[in-house]
Amino acid sequence: MARPPKENSPITEHLAYLLAQANREINRQLEVRLSKEGVPVEQWRILKVLSDGDGHSMGELAEAVLLNHPTLTKMIDRMVSDTLVYRAQDPRDRRKVLMFISNRGESLCRRLDSLAASQEEHVLESYGDKATNELKRLLENLIDSSN
Repeated sequence: MARPPKENSPITEHLAYLLAQANREINRQLEVRLSKEGVPVEQWRILKVLSDGDGHSMGELAEAVLLNHPTLTKMIDRMVSDTLVYRAQDPRDRRKVLMFISNRGESLCRRLDSLAASQEEHVLESYGDKATNELKRLLENLIDSSN
């Protein structure tokens, strides 16, 4: 296993590196919690987005869950086989297919939400409400300014 760079390494000066490292650690911690249900983080994201009940195209879903189309398609195919989600024609445009969460998927999503909430609580305990909320605000501003 490769060693991470030292704190004073030139790479650690870069925001892109620090964000990637933080993302990796947060996802690793979340993956440990979600593994209790045998679900990868990406599958939880899919269920979470679909839990709004609105139905989403594959393009919308790919963007929302941060996956490329081929990877998303493979995950959705597995989730359809597991009866967690289903495809249906868009009632406004019969040429389009929308993804929806099933009752079984909703039940799983509720259990996963509880596990994800425990991850969030861990972060809040470690860094405090004020610092965590400030970090979220700064990240949202960074994302918004990029668009």
